[in-house]
Amino acid sequence: MVLSLFDLSGKTAMVTGGTRGIGQAMAIALAEAGADIVLIQRNATTDNTTQKAIEALGRNCFIEPCELGDKTDVATLVSRVTAKHKINILLNIAGIQRRADAVDYTLDTVEEVLQVNLSSTFVVCRDLGKYWIDNNMTGKIINTASLASFIGSVRIVGYAMSKGGVAQLTKALSNEWAAKGINVNAIAPGYVATDMNIDTRSGDPAYLQSLNDRIPAGRWGTPEDFRGSAVFLASSASDYIHGHILLLDGGFMGR
Repeated sequence: MVLSLFDLSGKTAMVTGGTRGIGQAMAIALAEAGADIVLIQRNATTDNTTQKAIEALGRNCFIEPCELGDKTDVATLVSRVTAKHKINILLNIAGIQRRADAVDYTLDTVEEVLQVNLSSTFVVCRDLGKYWIDNNMTGKIINTASLASFIGSVRIVGYAMSKGGVAQLTKALSNEWAAKGINVNAIAPGYVATDMNIDTRSGDPAYLQSLNDRIPAGRWGTPEDFRGSAVFLASSASDYIHGHILLLDGGFMGR
């Protein structure tokens, strides 16, 4: 049956950024499809909302602490996780955004954003990919690109740089790993109602209306809109999809 292609029973997914928003919705969706989850988050005790939701589904959920802004911490993350868990799926969802005019954007701010959004994504992909290849394993990697990977946007130059990099990283890794049975793809959110953009959503009503008018779907996305795509890219249903950046933007880019 075709639905069996989406079954993640017996799989374990490693998820960064799974404590809220899009990452939380995607992590729970994978658990609903049968996967166990390893959440990568700053602190193992301060926020276990996602863990409780996943365990309520009858799935196992573990937390591995890691500060993605700390290069030293990230350097040992995959070895720590694979010593305890057999990982089949990687979701790199964690990200930060800093807003300022380009002329006021400091190099320190750019480097902060790049470390969390791009460099940590590269290191985790590289290390887990190497682990899979060395152990003759296949796997699924889902990175998080953005509408900003395509249009640049305004006042988020560091974020746009990082997400452009994630899109190209996804394609570059796919070129090397597709023949080894490792699928590397990315999801690119459009305008989505999350904590990251709460300042934009509470801003100028005329500007917000102009954004809504530009989105053919007539609304901003919600984290729940990403559940099906996450399961699809994590499952056997996407086995022949490599290096793809899947836009979830309500039709914005086609306008």
